[in-house]
Amino acid sequence: MGKDVIVALDVESREKAMAFLDSFTVEKPFVKVGMELYFSQGPAIVRELKERGHKVFLDLKLHDIPNTVKRSMACLSGLDIDMVNLHAAGTKAMMEAAMEGLTRPDGTRPLLIAVTQLTSTSQERMEADLLIEKPLDQVVMHYAKCAAEAGLDGVVCSPLEAGKVHGACGAAFLTVTPGVRFADGDVGDQVRVTTPARAKELGSDYIVVGRPILQAADPVAAYRRCVAEFVG
Repeated sequence: MGKDVIVALDVESREKAMAFLDSFTVEKPFVKVGMELYFSQGPAIVRELKERGHKVFLDLKLHDIPNTVKRSMACLSGLDIDMVNLHAAGTKAMMEAAMEGLTRPDGTRPLLIAVTQLTSTSQERMEADLLIEKPLDQVVMHYAKCAAEAGLDGVVCSPLEAGKVHGACGAAFLTVTPGVRFADGDVGDQVRVTTPARAKELGSDYIVVGRPILQAADPVAAYRRCVAEFVG
């Protein structure tokens, strides 16, 4: 499995998403559709992106009772997405139900990954807001192991945790890592961040990059810089 850069289409309209993608005349980037774009445009945006030749990571972070998540995943699997996620905090029962719902009658399914802790979460916030007093690394590894035991393909985690996740869950267990910024860029509201080159060294399988590409003066050049640093 090769490494890849996933571009986060963190915009609120189809027009902005397509105007951005129209600047790519050679590449067809793997793209992430998050809540903002999906909730404003619905399933049609995913179908259009697939028709244009893009792989799609649908980033909706499902977290509900197992039966609701199972039925929701069954709906999403019909969109021909390539990757989808949920919150590992929903328990192994929920993750197992998600796998059941996501798997199509012919046995195929998108990749399913679990969010461990968001890259905006610090030890202090986790303790004060969530009343989780274990060390952050230990929490992430526990969630990752639960996801692996539930049969998932990998987790969303910080690049700083990717190597440890592979150590705990195996080299084939995917690490999809947001929190990536160029060395000369702004970290924004994220706490646990690193560069594309460092993410590669740390063992990330996919990096998710939004603002450093979306808000660049030359988005295509910024994307190519990411690919050069991360994929090589």
